[in-house]
Amino acid sequence: MLRKATFFGTLIGIGFLFGAISGAIASEKMPDDHNMPTETGKPTQFKAIEQPLTNKILVTVGGVGLIGAELWWFLLSKPKSKKAETESGIQEVTVVVDGGYEPSRIVVNAGQLVRLNFLRRDPSSCLEEVRIADFHIAQYLELNKTTTIEFTPPKAGNYEFACGMNMFRGAIEAK
Repeated sequence: MLRKATFFGTLIGIGFLFGAISGAIASEKMPDDHNMPTETGKPTQFKAIEQPLTNKILVTVGGVGLIGAELWWFLLSKPKSKKAETESGIQEVTVVVDGGYEPSRIVVNAGQLVRLNFLRRDPSSCLEEVRIADFHIAQYLELNKTTTIEFTPPKAGNYEFACGMNMFRGAIEAK
């Protein structure tokens, strides 16, 4: 817990430091060589726009909030998990492919046949193929159709699956 607090505290401190530095640079007066006459004959000059303190605070708090939301989304959110249902000795799970894999974490028993039913709803070319490297599987997924993949995990462990470009990922946890 202390590491998370230290990390977020450091991140917020760096954000405030960059904000202060950029504000100081922006508020400095431009050198006199920028007061050159324009086509209309009037010199142009940089003018700082004064903003109320409440606007500055709101923008800073909003920015820190968005940074926190991104960090939570990419680093701290837990993937949706589902335990495979066993019927007639076959562990079966349906995985919906729509902007990623749902569920992205599947729990199965080692040494038992696993049947994954991939239902692809996303038309992007990245998600048209699923690869399970540990089992040497690369399968094309037809749009709006279910594609079945079967394999047997030989031992307990984590086995990853990913799209053809390795951008979207999921995991199979064999126990």
